[in-house]
Amino acid sequence: MIKWIKEAVTIDDNVLKVYGYVLSSSYRTRAVKALQQENKTPTQIAKDSDIRISHISKVLKELKECGVVNCLNEQDRKNKIYTLTALGHEIANNLE
Repeated sequence: MIKWIKEAVTIDDNVLKVYGYVLSSSYRTRAVKALQQENKTPTQIAKDSDIRISHISKVLKELKECGVVNCLNEQDRKNKIYTLTALGHEIANNLE
């Protein structure tokens, strides 16, 4: 059950839509949980979330497009560092 519903908290429709989008994929859910505590590289996210490295790029692209993650060093070709946005933290805090 969604924690927001259990706590009877009013949330924005867009937040709920993005939450549903993240929740609809185990890869997106695991990637968000992996980023909850600290910023990480795609390799670290793959290792911590048990997702193959070959899938991480797609997952991070999807999460970036919906405003859940942000790349801190977009200009770098390697060792990009990803972080959760405010929306990402709100969603991560409500994942079970």
